[in-house]
Amino acid sequence: MNAIFSLILLLVVLPLVPFWTWGEFFGLGKNIETTICEITQSSFCREPFSEEKVAGAFQTEKENPQNYNYFPVEKSPPADLVPVKKENIPDLKIWAGSSVAIDAESGTILHFDNGKKKTQIASLTKIMTAILVMEKINNLDEEVTITKEAIRLPGTVVGCPRSGYCLSNRLYEGEKVKAVNLLKAMLMNSANDSATALAIHIGGSVENFSRMMNDKAWELGLRDTNFCTPSGLEIDGREEQCYSTAYDIARIGAYSLKYEKIWEIMRIPEEKFFSSNGKYMHELKNTDLLLFTLPDCLGGKTGFTPLAGKSLLTGVTDAKAEHKIIAVLLNDENRWEDMKILTNWVFENYKWQ
Repeated sequence: MNAIFSLILLLVVLPLVPFWTWGEFFGLGKNIETTICEITQSSFCREPFSEEKVAGAFQTEKENPQNYNYFPVEKSPPADLVPVKKENIPDLKIWAGSSVAIDAESGTILHFDNGKKKTQIASLTKIMTAILVMEKINNLDEEVTITKEAIRLPGTVVGCPRSGYCLSNRLYEGEKVKAVNLLKAMLMNSANDSATALAIHIGGSVENFSRMMNDKAWELGLRDTNFCTPSGLEIDGREEQCYSTAYDIARIGAYSLKYEKIWEIMRIPEEKFFSSNGKYMHELKNTDLLLFTLPDCLGGKTGFTPLAGKSLLTGVTDAKAEHKIIAVLLNDENRWEDMKILTNWVFENYKWQ
């Protein structure tokens, strides 16, 4: 019986062998693999791509990023207007680990410096967490129960803008809080406990939610990103597995613009909220200093861990509010001034036509 089964299996598999062998020999194997990945979006394709594997796809970007349009976030109609750089204008040099600016509508790259460098991104991760909150929770007034896992986190948490410095009550185990208030704490205050509480509420566990984040990244065409946690805190001993790039994060930021609630929250300077039973009050203060110093700022998200350094994502519009750009700085000690320089440079040196 086993012999018959083996014979049948051989007859089925054997005709396929020349196809794959000769496909690889003639350079078709890579195309076949890419096609399968694009069609099925299977998890086996989700391993980090080698530089050689993506070299062709991003060659134009590396050679001339300012003239490169690569924005497969959604299959939408082409933008009515696209940014074109004025003649004889060299790219701006920002002394960050990496920096990118893109046109939010067309995806055109406006500035690019080490934009594909994989690195830790700290709390810029929370932009993706916020996207999933908007897509998975139908009613933001829904109650979320705070778990022990959520409140046992280092760094910024509700009530404490930094370790050892608290302004109001922290979250308590068993406390019930509206999802919208946790979203505010996560985006305004960069609270790690809020991000984790929302993740557990949606995904059942941090691990499941992280997989959902990576599935979403794959759906958006992001190939240089791997999320480990909803907060952006790296996992001890696995820090190298938690990474993204300035370019991927800029694209996530542009995608998030479809959810006005996210950006509405990021523009709130400060606020307070109560637990559902009114027992505890929590105060929030926005960590984004550019809200008060950068004209036409749409909002933004800060990030910091010792490994990632200081990072910043900012959305800005032109003076007439006709065009939006997303700019990202990773590992930049001078992020506030550099973001002003970068966004001003974009609008001074590009025209939309």
